[in-house]
Amino acid sequence: MKTAKRIVGAVVVAGAALMAQGAMAADISNPDVALDLSSGGDFFGHLITGNNAGNTFAERYTFTLSAGSSIFADTFSSSGNAKNGLDILGLSLFDDNGLVLKGTQLSTGKTDQWELSTGPLAAGNYFLLVSGTVLSKAAGAYTGSATVTAVPEPATYGMLLGGLGLVGAVAARRKRKTSDAA
Repeated sequence: MKTAKRIVGAVVVAGAALMAQGAMAADISNPDVALDLSSGGDFFGHLITGNNAGNTFAERYTFTLSAGSSIFADTFSSSGNAKNGLDILGLSLFDDNGLVLKGTQLSTGKTDQWELSTGPLAAGNYFLLVSGTVLSKAAGAYTGSATVTAVPEPATYGMLLGGLGLVGAVAARRKRKTSDAA
């Protein structure tokens, strides 16, 4: 009798464990997407169809930077009210070694907005990670953009100052010639 109770108890526990796994949120992330920042920026986003309440996503947008570039990225999601659509939980920048910078949440609720801005970064491969949860059975979407700005190297500033010095010397020489001629 004790053995039968133990077997029934084990079956009940195993069944509950299997049911709990089925109730876990599904990952509805898109595959990695490569951003083309060669023209200075690119857009990204995801339309999530209905009937995904409770599911999660963590999507990677990959790109390569040259040395001294900086990034500005933002993402935005809006819905009819705070209980519908998506809840964007994060916008982060990663390189091959891990997390570089977490974004800042500007608003949450009916409208979720995050942004991220860096200083000069080393050359290499990077990705933006947008993560969130689907709040309701209604469809939802987020959009985002990433722009890259080349930060001049110190040698560029030296050449700029040298060029300005030459222009100033030529202007002073011309001024001296016109005053000597008068």
